[in-house]
Amino acid sequence: MTIHPTAVIDPKAEIDGEVDIGPYVVIEGPVKINRGTRVMAHAYLTGWTEIGADNEIHPGVVLGGAPQDKAYKGAETYLKIGDRNIFREHVQVHRGTVAGSATIVGDDNFLMANSHVGHNCKLGNQIVIANGALLGGYVEVGNNVFISGNCVVHQFVRIGDYALMRGLSGTSRDVPPFAIVDWQHTVRGVNVVGLKRAGFDDRRIREIREAFRVLFRKGRNLSLAVKEIEDRGRAGDDVSALLEFIKSSKRGVCFGD
Repeated sequence: MTIHPTAVIDPKAEIDGEVDIGPYVVIEGPVKINRGTRVMAHAYLTGWTEIGADNEIHPGVVLGGAPQDKAYKGAETYLKIGDRNIFREHVQVHRGTVAGSATIVGDDNFLMANSHVGHNCKLGNQIVIANGALLGGYVEVGNNVFISGNCVVHQFVRIGDYALMRGLSGTSRDVPPFAIVDWQHTVRGVNVVGLKRAGFDDRRIREIREAFRVLFRKGRNLSLAVKEIEDRGRAGDDVSALLEFIKSSKRGVCFGD
């Protein structure tokens, strides 16, 4: 373990022997850091925060700060971070707001500079959140999602697996799996490039595109479109997951153009 002499570390912190801590880092409270993680200059880690193995925490990052919620009264809440995540300069991830609750970040995610993850968010694996993107409280992000620069996601929104939000987009509705979304919660098509990179074959992509043509045709009633696909039968696993996501939405789903 390498700890720079200017770092300030709370005696309650639990730090693995293979962690590197740079100059002027502040670790306050019962923070836990696992092996192989590197904490760079001027980062601030606080609260009931658990950080897994082999993470990169760049200068100015704040992890585990109190939630930006006026209802928060100092309860014990958590931030739980998995392995191999990258937090670039000045990223902020807040812990939960209700006693015993947690903000969760999975594995292999890349949070670029100045992005923000609000309290009680749940992030899956292999997500990219680009510079300046903002996630409100209780947002849920699936696996292999790309959220482009300066996107804004309203609290309680869900973003499905393999979705892509184009730069400067905003949404207060759920983003369906496999979708490209831009501007104001508008579905523009299927994230074909992302699916190919993830190893989807032509048959799977074709089935998803056919479902999108039915679901997100301009002016189409979404509930009727879901029923039409279900009535056809023999939906593959990808389309079935897409339909279940839509049916379970509480905020409504992004609409077609």
